[in-house]
Amino acid sequence: MKSVIYIFLTLVVCNSQAQDQSKAVESSMTELPYSIEEAFGGIAFEVFNDSITDENKYNYNNSVLVPGSIFTYKFRHEDKNGEVRYFEKYKENDKSVWRFVEPDHPNAVKSLSISVLQGNPMKQFNPDYNQTCLGYQLQHDESFNMSGAVENEANMWIHPPRDSYFSILELNPFPYIKAPYKAGTQWDWELTIGSQWGDARWKEWEGNIVNNYTYKILGSMILKTTIGSLECLIVEATATSSLGETSLISYFNKDYGFVKLEYNNIDGSKTFLDITRIDKPGKDSF
Repeated sequence: MKSVIYIFLTLVVCNSQAQDQSKAVESSMTELPYSIEEAFGGIAFEVFNDSITDENKYNYNNSVLVPGSIFTYKFRHEDKNGEVRYFEKYKENDKSVWRFVEPDHPNAVKSLSISVLQGNPMKQFNPDYNQTCLGYQLQHDESFNMSGAVENEANMWIHPPRDSYFSILELNPFPYIKAPYKAGTQWDWELTIGSQWGDARWKEWEGNIVNNYTYKILGSMILKTTIGSLECLIVEATATSSLGETSLISYFNKDYGFVKLEYNNIDGSKTFLDITRIDKPGKDSF
């Protein structure tokens, strides 16, 4: 059943330019009406009247994913035998490819950053795009990929990085938390996944498969991170399809979002992402 919550809020409008993410975002106050409606398998999106055309409208109510913010994570991969591996991205016949490398390789990707972009740059590809836009950049890589996230009072849901090696995460539960933000909250979701996300290094298939997800908030804990000790909610999630099962344990902080992600992948390997730095517009980095 579709749920609708009508809200009028005083929101921050970000006016800085998308190409200068490092500058503080200047703000003005405005009253902006929107509703919250469940779609896409139960994810709650902001819905605006067609008369509201401001390209920042899906960013106004964000408290974590504030435009201009950059979240940096360290990364590691463990194969099914527990051996730590990384990867490098390179060009082969003018095509971008990747391969696993040892930890001491000079081009080993050991970190990535996620930038919250101004406006709605994905609109050029999809005029109806209704998410906050994110830019994903790998260590040693000048280019970046874009995808999206949803943040509002009903839930927070994020596309994982999916460039090169990270396409393995398409088969895992996505980082996702739903209100009420307390132990015992449970919900389901599903997603159709195409064969373009397959890879012989973990799993290949033909056509589409459907991932069925279950999520539950287990409780809370104080998590020690490189940016301090953070109070986090622990979200346990599983994804089941005809290919098998994957899972994710995520640690969510109300101010900084998903600060730790522990994935169990389709081939028995594991992926770990841990926050190491946050840059917020107008605030000190830490």
